[in-house]
Amino acid sequence: MGFCNASCSFTRFRIIDPIPSDLWMQIPDKLRQFAFRDIDDLPEMQAYGWVCFEDMLDSEWRTAPPHKGAYLLFSLRLDTRRIPAAVIKKHLTLALKAEKEKMQEQGKKFISRERKKELKEQVLLRLRQRFLPIPAEFNVIWATDRNEVWFASTQGKMIDLFMEAFLNSFELHLEQITPYSLAETMLDEAAMSRLDRIEATQFAALS
Repeated sequence: MGFCNASCSFTRFRIIDPIPSDLWMQIPDKLRQFAFRDIDDLPEMQAYGWVCFEDMLDSEWRTAPPHKGAYLLFSLRLDTRRIPAAVIKKHLTLALKAEKEKMQEQGKKFISRERKKELKEQVLLRLRQRFLPIPAEFNVIWATDRNEVWFASTQGKMIDLFMEAFLNSFELHLEQITPYSLAETMLDEAAMSRLDRIEATQFAALS
């Protein structure tokens, strides 16, 4: 899901570091530096990076530039290989069976722990070459006039990944905007003091 859909769940952030004046001109280069790299022909289980907002297959921004007036638009693409556990178990069992038959021919009885680990790694490597990674796209809107960033996901793991990628790319720390932190920017000290004294309402009896 993304911001161009009829509905979208997203997380808001504020940038808490001072933004260097020369950063704005460097944004396109930084996006390309940390752009998504395809792993279809590689054995990696996961890859992520920035792509064009209008086209998740475009990591060079040929389709459209990221600058849109006072906003910067791009996306975080995450490709993940998912190999079903049953498939891994099946092929590992076959590999162990073949190894036992080979050892019996050599007059041996037991497979060492190190050899079992090696066989599992070989099985995983072969399976990674047969399973294509599943792509996912998460839109990003950076409101440069407000130092706010909106990320089209509310998943905890994706939020952590996005904050890490944003910091690595732009050397800027993000702080998630929660209802409480938003209230801090809108209310005076007396109102915040009253807010801190509010207790949660219990809607059901405790069992």
